[in-house]
Amino acid sequence: MSDAEPLIRLEGIAKHYQMGGETIAALNGIDLQIARNDYVAFIGSSGSGKSTMMNILGCLDTPTLGKYFLNGRDVAGMSETDLARTRNEEIGFIFQSFNLLTRATALQNVMQPLIYRGVRPAERARRAREAMARVGLENRLDHLPNQLSGGQRQRVAIARALCSEPSILLADEPTGNLDSATAADIMALFDTLHSEGQTLIVVTHEPDIAAHCQRVVRLADGKVLSDTVNVQRTRFHNRELASV
Repeated sequence: MSDAEPLIRLEGIAKHYQMGGETIAALNGIDLQIARNDYVAFIGSSGSGKSTMMNILGCLDTPTLGKYFLNGRDVAGMSETDLARTRNEEIGFIFQSFNLLTRATALQNVMQPLIYRGVRPAERARRAREAMARVGLENRLDHLPNQLSGGQRQRVAIARALCSEPSILLADEPTGNLDSATAADIMALFDTLHSEGQTLIVVTHEPDIAAHCQRVVRLADGKVLSDTVNVQRTRFHNRELASV
C-alpha cells in the first residue's frame, strides 16, 4: 500500500445477527484496506461472510462493530440521504441477475442512475452512449433486455454502473448466470476496465473468476483467512492487453 489515503479502510468490522437465542457473527473483526485501482476478489464458500462484506462495502448495511471509511469519510456518520448519494455516486453495482428494467431499452437502463442524480437529459444520453460504447454495445442502444443475450445484458448492467463514474465497481457473482465462454468475455472486460484505472471489487465463490483479480481475500467463518497478491494476475493482464 502507498502512503496515500486508501479508498476503503475497515477497522475491526463485525456484523452480528440474532437467530433465536443465538448470536451469529457473519463478520468477526475485519481489518482491511483497499487502494485506488485495486482489483480485489472476495472469495469463500456459502456462509463465509462474503455477501455481508459486499453489503457493508456497498453501504447497503451497517456493521455492528468497527469503522468503515470510504474516501476518508466515516460511513457511520452519514445520514440516510448521504448514504443514498454515496451509493448512487461512489459505487457502481453489478449483480448476478442483471437487475434491468424489462420495458426499458438498453440506453434507458444505462441512464437510470443519472436520472436520480438530476443530470439533464442531453447529458444523460451522451454519458450513457459513451458507457455503452465502452462495453462494446454501441449498436444495441434501442434493444430491450429480452432482445439481448445474457452476456449482453450483463454488459448493459456494467455500462449502467460505469455511467455514474463511480469510485468503485462492486460486482456480486457477476458471471453466475453466464456460460463459461461468456463469463470469460465479461472478466476480460473487467480486466480492461482495471487497466484503465477503475477500482474493482468482485465477490465470488469461483476460483476461475478470482484468478482474474490482482488480489484475493479469502473469507471463512466471518474472518480473513488469507489476503494475497495473485501471481496469475500478471499473466491474465498481459494476455488480455495483447488481445486488445
